[in-house]
Amino acid sequence: MLTIAYIGNGKSTNRYHLPFVLQREDKMKVKKIFARHPEKLEWDRIPGVLYTDNINELLYDDEIDLIVICTRHDNDLHYNYAKMVLESNKHCLVEKPFMSSAAQAREIFSLAGERNLIVQAYQNRRFDSDFLTVKKVIESGKLGELLELEMHYDYYRPEIPESVKDFQPEMSYLYGHGCHTLDQVISYFGKPENIHYDVRQLLGEGRMNDYFDLDLYYGNFKVSVKSSYFRVKERPSFVIYGKKGYFEKVTKDRQEEHLKVFYMPDNKDFGIDLPEHYGTLIYYDNDGQYHEEKVVSERGDYGHVYDDLYEAVIHGKEKTITDEQTLLQMEILEEGIRNLK
Repeated sequence: MLTIAYIGNGKSTNRYHLPFVLQREDKMKVKKIFARHPEKLEWDRIPGVLYTDNINELLYDDEIDLIVICTRHDNDLHYNYAKMVLESNKHCLVEKPFMSSAAQAREIFSLAGERNLIVQAYQNRRFDSDFLTVKKVIESGKLGELLELEMHYDYYRPEIPESVKDFQPEMSYLYGHGCHTLDQVISYFGKPENIHYDVRQLLGEGRMNDYFDLDLYYGNFKVSVKSSYFRVKERPSFVIYGKKGYFEKVTKDRQEEHLKVFYMPDNKDFGIDLPEHYGTLIYYDNDGQYHEEKVVSERGDYGHVYDDLYEAVIHGKEKTITDEQTLLQMEILEEGIRNLK
């Protein structure tokens, strides 16, 4: 049994973590949650879980194997809490973005290595339905040699950047959302040969970063990672071109959509695409015949991050979200901010 505690009791803990862990009660148990004001919780209490404002009750509980950090990531909170957890000889899972800098990430990974502990980022978007479906299409070979992939993560939420009057790198759009899509790229394609950065403050210098467009090059294959807060009509989630075909997935993974309305993973149709959400694949086969078809979406499951951690902590298997991947992501995020326009 993997016994877990959480630092933080907000949206991240209750929407993106607990629903998946509570599904896995045969191998995981939530024991404690650190909340600054446990007497006035905004989320429903989980029966059998101790809510406390004394963090030492988590750090010095010998039954707890893993502590998950789900706080805001400004003011070095992720770094400070991760260091505290590892120094208490607990394994550690950290919400995205992992740290404020690559230097912090290296120090945290080094500390974990010295103590033979596991620390990693919560890269749940590796298990997005749309991303898994794109991988399935690529691996079918129907696209032929890959030429270009566009990944979009758009909103129309101008009130968010308009409400921010100063600039903090770790609170930028690049850090907050690039950590999703960049990890997908790195996890599947590896380290790019070259990167072109277009990172902007559309509202002016000194304001929030609210747009980015990163081009990652792998030989003749280019991956473009794009996001904006000012898209009244969102761009397709994924568009990929090959020498023989094209695939477009317009809609995003539906897990977040369902979690926002408290439609939880214990429902059989949780996160599952309907036929109107399926992507379109167009290609020419080896005989030159034209094909156009809908591709049934793969099923996403954020809980697979916890499945992998369970195997690593309990059975000693290798982490699937590696230190090298996370460090590369942090280096790209830092360089993107250095190229801010």
